[in-house]
Amino acid sequence: MKPVPEALLKKHANLVQTEGVTVISHTQRETNDWVLQTLMIENCDVPFKYKRPKRFKSLQGQKVNLIYYPSKEVIAGFEIEIMQVVRVRRY
Repeated sequence: MKPVPEALLKKHANLVQTEGVTVISHTQRETNDWVLQTLMIENCDVPFKYKRPKRFKSLQGQKVNLIYYPSKEVIAGFEIEIMQVVRVRRY
């Protein structure tokens, strides 16, 4: 049986995997029934966003493995590049 990340990457061509990156900022904001989580990664200016049903322990300063889709979001009329996280694991 293949490890889950390899199976995901093979099935979805647009997915990107990044390993061993350091989180420099982790914010959690409540939106309706979800908690929007935003990560900023060392040496990267693009936010990594994902939703979870509850708050989690902060990942700030931790090394993580990420699987994500590059995406765009329109805020106040400006198109901003974001990364939509599918899976995040501590390294």
